[in-house]
Amino acid sequence: MPPSPDPRPAGWRVGADIGGTFTDVIALGPAGEVVPVKVPSTPPDYGAGVVTATTAVLTSAGARPESVVAMLHGTTVATNAILSMSGVRTAVVTTRGFRDVLEIGRLRRPALYDLSWSKPQPLARRRNRYELDQRIAAGGQLEPPADDDEVRTLAKQLRADGIEAVAVCLLNSYVRPDEERRVADLLRTELPGVYITASVDVSPQPHEFERTSTATVNAYVGPAVHGYLTRLEAGLRAENVQAPLLVMQSSGGLLDAAAVAQRPVQIIESGPAAGVTAVQKLAQLIGLSTVVAFDMGGTTAKASLIEHGEPFVSADYEVGGGMNGARGLSSGAGYPVRAPSIDIAEVGSGGGSIVSVDPAGALHVGPASAGSRPGPACYGQGGELPTLTDANVTLGYLSPQSLAGGRVAIHPDLAEKALSTVAEQLGDDVPGTARGAYQVAVSSMTTAVKSVTSERGRDPRESTMVAFGGAGPLYAAALARELGISTVIVPGYPGLFSSLGLLVADTERHELTPYRTAFTETRALSAEFERLSAKVRAELGEDAVVDRLLDLRYRGQRFELRIRIPDGDLTEDLLAETRARFHAEHKRTYGRAGTDDLVEPVNLRVRGRLPTPVSISDFLDLPAANETSATTRDCRFTETVSTPVIGRAALGTEPVDGPMIIEDMDATTLVPPGARVHRDRFNNIVITWSAA
Repeated sequence: MPPSPDPRPAGWRVGADIGGTFTDVIALGPAGEVVPVKVPSTPPDYGAGVVTATTAVLTSAGARPESVVAMLHGTTVATNAILSMSGVRTAVVTTRGFRDVLEIGRLRRPALYDLSWSKPQPLARRRNRYELDQRIAAGGQLEPPADDDEVRTLAKQLRADGIEAVAVCLLNSYVRPDEERRVADLLRTELPGVYITASVDVSPQPHEFERTSTATVNAYVGPAVHGYLTRLEAGLRAENVQAPLLVMQSSGGLLDAAAVAQRPVQIIESGPAAGVTAVQKLAQLIGLSTVVAFDMGGTTAKASLIEHGEPFVSADYEVGGGMNGARGLSSGAGYPVRAPSIDIAEVGSGGGSIVSVDPAGALHVGPASAGSRPGPACYGQGGELPTLTDANVTLGYLSPQSLAGGRVAIHPDLAEKALSTVAEQLGDDVPGTARGAYQVAVSSMTTAVKSVTSERGRDPRESTMVAFGGAGPLYAAALARELGISTVIVPGYPGLFSSLGLLVADTERHELTPYRTAFTETRALSAEFERLSAKVRAELGEDAVVDRLLDLRYRGQRFELRIRIPDGDLTEDLLAETRARFHAEHKRTYGRAGTDDLVEPVNLRVRGRLPTPVSISDFLDLPAANETSATTRDCRFTETVSTPVIGRAALGTEPVDGPMIIEDMDATTLVPPGARVHRDRFNNIVITWSAA
């Protein structure tokens, strides 16, 4: 059984999240002490920043490294390997005749009328895709099985071609997984040191293209993730941090590092998922029904929807195609991945996003980013290109002295100098250009929110926005107003909220099996759920909480919706309630619903959760206040306004009018003119106005 956090043992728990600009760490002590640290990220060796930040937070807390009982981590290493196309040389081994599945793909275009668009190049080149003379029939018969000698000969060819990772994706292997695993095991024997993935171990589902793509992504990033986790664990051990390393999955649950190294495709959205998990726990605590989680960091802005205390978990998504929000006919820009993932839409607008002017004279923000090295021009680390952070400093929204609790010095003169080149191109002054960049960023981010609300049949005006990330609270009020959202909540530790999410996340395992028996066969359904549940409990322990889920669709459809089965014995009445839930969700999402006789199951899933002993309520006390007293700063809105600047602790519980700037150690909240703000009983900053 993998290591998991003990029920609130006497020791420190550390959550470390990597961002494009900063690495954020929060430590929770045995007596409830909360110690935050924010340090610049250290590309390309991001793990070094995690070790540095961990030792810094322990030093600040006065804690010994040996006292750490849980080391929890959110990482972007898998995503970065795909975005930078820096994975290893990957091969695909498949059934003869299916070599070109990755290139054929699906008839999908993210921009229907863009004649310059072309499909992304497969992660495994055609010359590195190999065929075997074997076939698994749709019914599971071997016609014929793979020949061991042929596999051994192929292994020699793979070695000669310098292949470093292999994805084995045989036709119909989901109905005969033992055959594919046999081929994969034989290749492992013949190719020691080569990373081997069997598609049935990462996505045992129908649809050859999606299953092959998922396995190929897993193989492509596998060595990078394995190497990163190995180095990170070694670095932590060198600092005497001996606690087990758990990594955030895209689904919002933690998984031990050894399992992650085998299935890295499960951590593509690791970092963003941690923040959504924290928002989920907060929404459950304070009773929010519908929540838009808005996360803006140094590189990207992300949005996710939480309903009735649960985030949407997608059955599949795309990675490497820019904004991760494409669905249906608008997909096709990236590489399909079939693994549980919180539905997160993403755009390339963050604090480090570069402000530029195109040849037609239009202002753009991102997706290129200055990152942490050299970073925005105002950091004084050699960056010369103007960024959103430079615009925010120029507008007066950010402190002209320092950020991140004094760890990053700010140089307003360098920010203005960088923006002046853009201002000259636009024929505008520097403050006007900075305000234009701010508004362009807000407009870009509305796309992400609409992707998880309007495109799901949800009205964003019926939700509350919870904003976090280093830059999220700066833009949330303007973004919410643009969308008609009437309330914005900025929780404590907003700039480190994803790290906090790691501390409140459960340890989680998922199991899946395709299912083709009639939906009315309760005995067969029960038997399969029991088998999967037993497998999850064997991995997590008997204390695991197990949820049953069904992927359902109407007969003839290719897409399905995931529906949670209510607790209780699997009776006809329970199945009738499950069908009713499916009809309601289908109507809400697509505007129509069918009849019971058309409903068919596609996959059975179980989700096992080992609840964390940490509660979000452990972090609701006021964070340490800044030592600076209340002051004012000139801020540019439609005009320049002298704006009060206070710390969170100085904000009262009665609503007051904006404009106002509220500074935390890790983030700055902007309350624009026309809004009202107060601090609630959970010490959240609450911004409101009339939605009309």
